[in-house]
Amino acid sequence: MKYAWIALLGMMGCASGASGEAGETAGLDDEWGMDGPISPTPPISAQDGELRRGLWVATDTTRTQVWTARNKWEDTSTPAARAAGLAWATDSGLDWDAKFSAWVASLAWIPSVDRTAPPFGGAAGRGHAPAVAGDEMTVALTTPWGKTLPSPMLECAELSLFLRITFAAWYELPLVLEAQDARGQRLYFGHNGVRTTAGRYARSPEFAIQYRDFTRTGGAAWPSDAVLAGKRIAGGEDDQPELADGAHFGAYLDAIHRNKRAGYFTVMVLDYLGSANLADPANAYNLAPDAVRPGDFLIERWQRVGIGHTLVVKDVEALPGGSKDVTTISGSMPRRQGVRESGQASKGYFTSEYTGGPGKNSDGDAYARLGGGAKRWRVAKNIAGYWTNTWMAGDEASWINSTDLARIAARPARFEQILGQVAPAQQRAELVAQVAEARQHLARFPASCSARERRERAFAALYELSERAFGETVAEVDARERVLDDYVFAALDYAHARTCCWDSSTSAMHDIIMDGARADAAAAEAARTCAAPVVFKSYADGYQRWASRAAALGRAADWRAWSEDEGCPQRAMAVDAEAPDAATPYCALDPAP
Repeated sequence: MKYAWIALLGMMGCASGASGEAGETAGLDDEWGMDGPISPTPPISAQDGELRRGLWVATDTTRTQVWTARNKWEDTSTPAARAAGLAWATDSGLDWDAKFSAWVASLAWIPSVDRTAPPFGGAAGRGHAPAVAGDEMTVALTTPWGKTLPSPMLECAELSLFLRITFAAWYELPLVLEAQDARGQRLYFGHNGVRTTAGRYARSPEFAIQYRDFTRTGGAAWPSDAVLAGKRIAGGEDDQPELADGAHFGAYLDAIHRNKRAGYFTVMVLDYLGSANLADPANAYNLAPDAVRPGDFLIERWQRVGIGHTLVVKDVEALPGGSKDVTTISGSMPRRQGVRESGQASKGYFTSEYTGGPGKNSDGDAYARLGGGAKRWRVAKNIAGYWTNTWMAGDEASWINSTDLARIAARPARFEQILGQVAPAQQRAELVAQVAEARQHLARFPASCSARERRERAFAALYELSERAFGETVAEVDARERVLDDYVFAALDYAHARTCCWDSSTSAMHDIIMDGARADAAAAEAARTCAAPVVFKSYADGYQRWASRAAALGRAADWRAWSEDEGCPQRAMAVDAEAPDAATPYCALDPAP
C-alpha cells in the first residue's frame, strides 16, 4: 500500500499508489518531479461506455516518449503480427490482445523461492500440529530475446500492471493508464510518457532524453543500465532474491528490457498507480463471467477503506459439461512471487461476495458498488485522432457497465455455475492447504490481516463442505484442523485495527509471539485449567506485552515498533477490533484422537 489517498477515495488493494510514508512520498515526488498524490479518475457513472478519449495522437512526444507504438492491438496481418512469438505460431491470426492472453497462459509453472516457510507453533495439547502446504508454485517469464527469469516479488496489483506494461513495451503497442492528481487534473501514463492534454506533467521524466533504448542496437552482450538496476519500488521492502541477494526490482527490469526507458517507466507506474487504478473503469472494464480468459484479473473489495486482493487469471480449461477450471496467480503484501492458486481456491475468490456480489458490508456499502470483480484491460486505439481506451471488436458483449449493479452482483452466482467442482475429498485437501498457506504467510509476517482473513475464509468453506459432504460439525472440524496459531492470530476488523497497516513484521517476531503463547498454554495446563490465547493485536499499551517478552528472551532487538507501512486512517484506534469469529472457542476444543 502506498499513498494515503486510498482513505479519501474509498479505494483499496494490495498495491494502491505511492507509499503512505510521508518521507518516502516526498522523496518520490522530488525524484520524479510529480505533484502527488495520484488517484483514480472520478466516477464516470452513466458515461461508462466504449470510448475513453485521451491525448491527441499527433501530440509532439519526442522528448517524453517511452516507446513508439509501431503496432496496433487489432493488427493480425502486418509483418510483426504475422511473425511467430512467445506463445503463438507464424500466421496465427491472433490480434495482440489475444496474444497477450496466450502469453500469460504460456508462462511455465516453477517452484517459488518462497516455498519453504520458517516453522511455526503447534497446538500445545489442543488440535494437531499445523499442516504444512506443499511447495508453492510460481511462473517463469521468458523474454523475446530468449532469457528466462522466475516471477519477480510484487504486490498483487503490481503483478497485473507489470505483465500488461511489459507486454506492451516489448511489442511496441499503445498503452494508456488514466489517473488524476490532487488538483483533479487528468493524467495519462503510457507509451507517450506521463502527460496531460496540455503537455508533459509537472517535472516527470523526459524518457526519450534521459534514458537509452537499445532495442535496435546490435551486439551479443546484453546492454545494462546500472542506475536502473539499482531502482526500488516504493511502499515496503523490495527484495528480489530470485535474481540475487540484495537485488531490487530495477535489476529485474534491467534484465528483461533492452529499452531501458520502459524499465524506468515501470518503476514509476508501480510507485504511483495500484489497485484503485485497476478498478477504475477508465483502465479496465467489468467482465461477463463466461468471457473470462488468461490475462484478465479479479479484484476483491470488501470495504471502502483498506486493502483488498487482486489475482491474475492464468489458465482457463474447458471441462466436460461446459464448465471451466480457472487457475489464478497472486502477489501479496509484503511482496512475494506470484503464487499459483488452484482451481478450487480460485473458485472461492470468484464466487465471493467481495468480488462485487450481492449484499452489503458492515458499513452498509453494497459490494457491487465497491469496484470488485472480474476485469479486462482496455486497449488504446487511435480513434478520430485521439488515443482512446476501448475494447477489442467483439468484446462489447463481454462488457458490463459499472452502473449496472444488478449484473455486477449476479456474477459470483454465475461463476458458481460455470466453474467446475472436484470431488469432496479433493476439495477438503485443497482447503486445508489454503489454511496452511495462510499460516505460512503469518509465520513470515505475523501482522498480516489479509492472511488471517484468507485462513478464516478457507475455514468457512471447509465447515460448509464438511457438513454437506461428510456430516461433520464445526466443532469436529476444528478439533481436527485448528491449532494454537489460529487463535493467537485471530482475524481482525481491518477498518478498526491498526495492526493491519503494519507490513514490516517479521518471522523473528512471530517466534516471540508464539513462544509467549505456548508458555501461557503450558502454564494453564499445569494448573489444570484453560485460558483463551491472547490475540496478537494492538491493546491500550500497544504491543508492550510482546516487546517485554522479547526483552525477557534476550531478543529485544528482534522486536520492531509498529510503523504505518501503508495508508492507515485507523492509526488513532489504540485497541484493535476483532472480526466476527465462527471458530470453536479454544478451550472447547476436543483434541482429535
